[in-house]
Order: sequence, then C-alpha cells, then structure tokens
Amino acid sequence: MGIIWTIIIGFVAGVIAKFIMPGNNEPSGFILTTILGIVGAFVATFLGQALGWYGPNQGAGLIGAVVGAIVVLAIYGFVAGRTRTTSL
Repeated sequence: MGIIWTIIIGFVAGVIAKFIMPGNNEPSGFILTTILGIVGAFVATFLGQALGWYGPNQGAGLIGAVVGAIVVLAIYGFVAGRTRTTSL
C-alpha cells in the first residue's frame, strides 16, 4: 500500500508543483508533469528515509513530495533547456 500511496501523493504533488513553478522550460503536458511529480515523491521518500526523517515503510508526506517534485521539475527544466539550446 505504501507504493500506491506514494503514487497518489506524487500525482497531487506534480499538479501542485506545476502551479507553483510554471514556465516554459518545464513540461507543459499534464501526464508528463504528473509523472515527474510521482518521481519527485519517490525521490523525497528515498531521501527522507536516507536522512532518517521517515521510517522504513513510511513515505513522504504531501509537503515533502511537493518539494521533491519541484526539484525534479527544476532539474528537468534545466536539462531540457540545455538540450534545446545546444541542438540549435
């Protein structure tokens, strides 16, 4: 149930992160944004467990997942922006 809960929280976190961090470098598609939000939730869960903030079977909360999603969206925007400028 922990993985399903992380996916649901990640979905919501991706949508919230997109509203917090709109821009041209981030993915504009709803599906890609939610996938990156889910990845952000998994990243937040992994880092939280590694730092001892969460227990072994405990996932990131909504705030942690939103922060993770914002970080993943920022990294994606940086990489995608760099890829577009170097290919021209």
